Amino acid sequence: MTTATTPQPQPRPRHRPRRGRTTWWQTATGLALTAVMLFPVYWMLNVSFTRDQDMRKSPPDLFPVHGTLDGYRAVLDQQLPYLATSLVIGLGTVVLTVALAAPAGYALAKLRPRGGGVLSFLFLVAQMIPGIIMAMGFYAIYLSLGLLQSVPGLIVADSTLAVPFAVLIFTAFMSGIPGELLQAAKTDGAGPVRTFWSIVLPMSRNSIVTVSLFAFLWSWSDFVFASTLANGGAHEPITLGIYQYIGNNNQEWNAIMATAVVASLPAAVILVLAQRYVAAGVTAGAVKD
Repeated sequence: MTTATTPQPQPRPRHRPRRGRTTWWQTATGLALTAVMLFPVYWMLNVSFTRDQDMRKSPPDLFPVHGTLDGYRAVLDQQLPYLATSLVIGLGTVVLTVALAAPAGYALAKLRPRGGGVLSFLFLVAQMIPGIIMAMGFYAIYLSLGLLQSVPGLIVADSTLAVPFAVLIFTAFMSGIPGELLQAAKTDGAGPVRTFWSIVLPMSRNSIVTVSLFAFLWSWSDFVFASTLANGGAHEPITLGIYQYIGNNNQEWNAIMATAVVASLPAAVILVLAQRYVAAGVTAGAVKD
């Protein structure tokens, strides 16, 4: 004889928030942190438009109520040669870095030379060397070669910071290029150089943009190499221009901040335009199929 059992009520599943849903407090926290991090940039803009007589107001104006463009006129009158020099150095560093790092990354990724692992390790170690140590070494070499206070000397020095990182980025990206594609090019009679130029480089657009951006930013913001190797020369980058301007005009803060704003614009514009390619280039090689 069987007895019927009363079914037990099942506990209601707890409501779980959907994945990917952002709550209001997360959004508010993100906005607050973003505002804190960007406040120095805003204050730099504010001071660049502030008149000299309003600079020491207490409390200071949160907005340039009586704005002036005197600081930006001073930039156009005094800082344009420094900006032009930095632009030449940055573009030269990009060209030299890509020209050296792309073939090296291709060789490490696909040609598998002997000692490739040791070379990759040395590239990692090279990024840990302090810049001031490298600057002193370059100073001794350039002194004997006559390259002190020269634009080519700064391009070569800045490239030494970018090339190790660039080789690692190119190696990671090019490792993901299908070997069947390269084998097909070899079957069609293409040698390693032709394969690299016609197939590998066009497919490595994201990594090229990433490497170019970082190389440009490093050279644009360099101060250690500039102050050691180019100080007092006829062609000095914008970092030295700002440094010397602060020393000579330490009361004209609107002009100093205007110089900093103008010096930041090229890097900011390039970063905004290239961010899509940078995201793809940096994560290349992180996940293998």
